[in-house]
Amino acid sequence: MNDTTHGNGIRIRPGTPADAPTVLDMLDAAVAWMNARGNTEQWGTTPYSQKPGGVARVERYLTVNTPYIAELDETPVGALVMDSGPSPQTPITPADEPERYIRLLVSRRDYAGLGIGTALLAHAAEETRQAGVELLRVDCWAGGEGKLVAFYRRHGFTPTERFLSQTWPGQVLARRVG
Repeated sequence: MNDTTHGNGIRIRPGTPADAPTVLDMLDAAVAWMNARGNTEQWGTTPYSQKPGGVARVERYLTVNTPYIAELDETPVGALVMDSGPSPQTPITPADEPERYIRLLVSRRDYAGLGIGTALLAHAAEETRQAGVELLRVDCWAGGEGKLVAFYRRHGFTPTERFLSQTWPGQVLARRVG
């Protein structure tokens, strides 16, 4: 996929292994931002780059999966990672049809409100359509008064199955893009 430009001048390009430090910085900043607001349950309190397996997971996202980086004025401001299904390490039922699955969606909090997540989700839907696939799914944290679930609902996703990963409550959401 070539670069695409979305609303607000957000450019989305394919990610590469060289983007790993940038994605880790975004994840670390997201953990700090959540913790500063009292959310220690979603991603815990340890910076992502210091979690066991955190760096390796991001490197895998950028080599094995299909990563995209959102840029604004050539500054990386968000990341999207897609795959052909949920992680086998999660208790999520695979779809009974071809699908594209969002493994990661993160944006820089200092650019909040500019539509970065919206642009990345639109890109995910378009990539899914171009692949001839109709089902786009994502899972997210279902705690925190359901705010993250509501975010995905506003972007056309419908909640399907709930799951529990140890004590972490999750929600799978699906969107038809065909």
